[in-house]
Amino acid sequence: MKEWIFTTDHKRIGILYLVGSIAAFAVAGLMALGIRVELMAPGTQFIEPDIYNVMLYFHGAAMILAFLIPGLTGFLANYLIPLMIGAHDVAFPRINAFSVWLFWFAIVLALLSLAIPNPPDIMWTGYVPYSSQYSSGNSSFYVFTVHMLGFSSILGAVNFLCTVIFMRAPGLGWMQLNFFVWTILGAFVIQLIFIPVLAAAVTLLLFDKYFGTAFFVPDKGGDVLLYQNLFWFYSHPAVYVILLPAIGVFMDVISTMARNQVFNYKVAVFGGVWGVVLLGSDVWVHHLYTSGMADWIRIGMMVTTLLISIPVGLLIISLVGTLYRGSIQFSTAMWYTAASFWLILIGGLTGIPLAMTSLTLHLAETYFVMAHFHFIMGITATFAVFAGVYHWFPKMTGKMYNESLGKLAMTLNFIGVNLIFWPLFVIGVEGMPRRYQDYQMFPQFEVSQWWSTIGAVIVALSTILMIWNWISGAIWGPKAPANPWGSVSLEWTHTQSPPGPGNFKEIPKISPDWHPHEYSKA
Repeated sequence: MKEWIFTTDHKRIGILYLVGSIAAFAVAGLMALGIRVELMAPGTQFIEPDIYNVMLYFHGAAMILAFLIPGLTGFLANYLIPLMIGAHDVAFPRINAFSVWLFWFAIVLALLSLAIPNPPDIMWTGYVPYSSQYSSGNSSFYVFTVHMLGFSSILGAVNFLCTVIFMRAPGLGWMQLNFFVWTILGAFVIQLIFIPVLAAAVTLLLFDKYFGTAFFVPDKGGDVLLYQNLFWFYSHPAVYVILLPAIGVFMDVISTMARNQVFNYKVAVFGGVWGVVLLGSDVWVHHLYTSGMADWIRIGMMVTTLLISIPVGLLIISLVGTLYRGSIQFSTAMWYTAASFWLILIGGLTGIPLAMTSLTLHLAETYFVMAHFHFIMGITATFAVFAGVYHWFPKMTGKMYNESLGKLAMTLNFIGVNLIFWPLFVIGVEGMPRRYQDYQMFPQFEVSQWWSTIGAVIVALSTILMIWNWISGAIWGPKAPANPWGSVSLEWTHTQSPPGPGNFKEIPKISPDWHPHEYSKA
């Protein structure tokens, strides 16, 4: 216990991030299951409206801020980046340890919000004036949770940017980095630039509610839309903090399992990853189309929202192209990656009408929006975390999981998520509003809500099977081969499984013709 609590080893810190993020995922998933059970029929079934609002708040905040972002930029980045670049550890190991404990304290604080009187009920967005003037909930818990997660992310961003820039193995050039490393760099640049803006927004919210200021109070000279602009100026780029590492995981899995080099590697890096970083800062207003913005701003942001499909499209073309003429091995991680193509396709196509001002005015605040962002962000990124755990499971544990059980859990998960959200797309187009605890005024949607709840139960079952597979594999699984997937990446070819302290007996020296995705010479 002492070694884990006081560790500065990036690998153990990565595992601590994984345990914390999966714990947040489990609690937030239980909240989602409770929400879906409540919505099986009109009227109040089991959950009163106030408790329902708290569950909505916790589900959204925990899934995005405590599971997806820490799972991708905390767990996977910590465990893999030093191994992939041939480094003994990160640049600042003690700051790295501090960041993971900030993350854990944020999780504890978020969980305490379920036990205190008047818990937050302000959604993950914390919109004013409700959160600052009308909610009786303790908004400070929300603010301090965001602060701690934000500090944790900023420390991680500084640490990993310095690590990749200054601690690459001798001879390892920029065009010899794993694609996952590039996506993590892009994600941390976004975090470093935009998190302070989110911190400013929630801090001003704290001042308005508890110290009598009026930053967001119109009758005292404040502006309600100022909060929404500040919030989404970070929170839409946060979508790419999640999406970029997810694409990076998929790319590494596909390249390894298809035994192919990354298709259009340089185009995907400079046009895809850095194109997303550049354009991602200019699309946040599409979240405010119905909030009283001037028409000319709506039109401008509609154009930028459509433009960002270009770098994202370059990334998807590279993913698909890497499969071309590959000798594909269908591991569980590859199954999750293949399923992601469907999720990205549907999520991307349903994003087009939401980018168009004329259509999104009718679709805003309906189930259509909620189903869209679950497909393109929530489920896709969740599948990336699961694929990453399965793909690097032998490296982390030295053991093998049960492949059949992994594929069964993945199949149930894929069926369940489609069963949840396809009915919601349909009733969203027909006008079903988001966030309603009781929909007695829409009795025609009961059957769709019922099917969606059945899908949630299937997803819960698949999650139990998956976590059991991880635990049983780590304890009782057969010993893993040194390089079970036949990868040429440094973390597989130059370290044992699991890697010991310091990762490498000797820092590898990289030749100019080596590449982590080049299999023609393997």
